[in-house]
Amino acid sequence: MKYRNRIYAIALLCWCCTLQAAGGGGGGGGGGGGDTVSADPVIQAARAAIAQKNWAAAQATLLKALSSDSQNADYHNLYAYSMRKSTNPDMGSVFSHYDEALRLNPKHRGAHEYMGEAYLMTNNLPKAKEHLVALDKLCFFGCEEYSDLKKAIASYEVSHPH
Repeated sequence: MKYRNRIYAIALLCWCCTLQAAGGGGGGGGGGGGDTVSADPVIQAARAAIAQKNWAAAQATLLKALSSDSQNADYHNLYAYSMRKSTNPDMGSVFSHYDEALRLNPKHRGAHEYMGEAYLMTNNLPKAKEHLVALDKLCFFGCEEYSDLKKAIASYEVSHPH
């Protein structure tokens, strides 16, 4: 009986890990949202531009893609990310695109991480922590997006003492 329970527990653990690795909606770009390598040429081109910190090229690629596919959460997420990382970002537009990514896919781990980081940029620690809580629920065994946002919040708290 104990042996069978161990087998079930291991099988359940493997199944959960498979689900975690298969998705959950990551979709990162530059810093810590990536899950699997995308075959989408738009995502590949945007990630290449982001890797070179060519925010304008990433934005142009994604904006063009959004004009023909406005229902793609990954496009909205990476577009907001590339705007946020550029000089003097329009944070209203950044939040609008992260909101749209999360409306389209409420489990999009990358959008939760990046939205939390955007809230830290606007000194809204409570909202950033809301996205950390959301990631904690989405990442049963932990994930890079959760770890990265947790580190960003900790760093923010050190540099902005009460």
